[in-house]
Amino acid sequence: MARAENKESVGPAARMAAAVARKTRLKKGLTQEQLGSQMGFTGAAISAMERLIHPVSDEMLVQLERVLGGGTGIFEEMRELVRLEKLPEQFRGYAPIEQKAVALWLYANHVVHGLFQTEAYARALIAGGYPEPTPERVEELVVGRMARKELFDRKQVCEIELVLDESVLRRPIGDEEVMREQLAHLAECTRRRNVNLQVLPLDAGLEGEYVADRGNLTVIETTVHDHVTYLEIQGESLLITDRTKVSTHRQRYAKIRAQALDPRRSLGLIEELAGVQR
Repeated sequence: MARAENKESVGPAARMAAAVARKTRLKKGLTQEQLGSQMGFTGAAISAMERLIHPVSDEMLVQLERVLGGGTGIFEEMRELVRLEKLPEQFRGYAPIEQKAVALWLYANHVVHGLFQTEAYARALIAGGYPEPTPERVEELVVGRMARKELFDRKQVCEIELVLDESVLRRPIGDEEVMREQLAHLAECTRRRNVNLQVLPLDAGLEGEYVADRGNLTVIETTVHDHVTYLEIQGESLLITDRTKVSTHRQRYAKIRAQALDPRRSLGLIEELAGVQR
């Protein structure tokens, strides 16, 4: 029954990858054991992938490209499609927009934004969610989240601004070491020329104005220099293109940023919480 359920859950991109891998393997006259040996996997793992018992993993696609790709890049091209269909359904429409964005303006007030999460932080956060995911699903989601980080080093630079609520820095996820690593990673991110990171302090509302009360906010500048807003809550998502609404969101983000600590003071607070000695 479990195997039948696994086959039903495999998406079309993973099915295509498995079919191409099998046909190419047979064309080259390789057994599953031989292919697995060259890739660093067992023959049983190759069999499970081809029979759709276990969907092809990101690492397996990397090795398939190396061993069977023959310089065509076919399995490398499939990586993005397979990653996309493994993402949560509500995120699939936004993910390609994020990866092609010219600029991102982000505000996160519950947990560290996904683009800035360490692998350990992401794993602890995803594994501790509800409904409780299977270990296999946790790994799929972690791989997908880590793959988003390619945006930081993209040849066509994406300018990224992030305002983090101070409560995010003080909310431990995983354990103390996981959190310390996460805070140190945030500090390291501030040294990227295309990243601006600021912290909205807990006492931001004491001045009589607090504009961050409506939760997480993502504003994107697209490749054609339009602006759209992405909102996500309780497993539901909304992509907003209405110019009047997006204009309001851009202005609200600017207000949030204005109420945040400046980048230098923000870095100081992050390093203090991380235990970094200057």
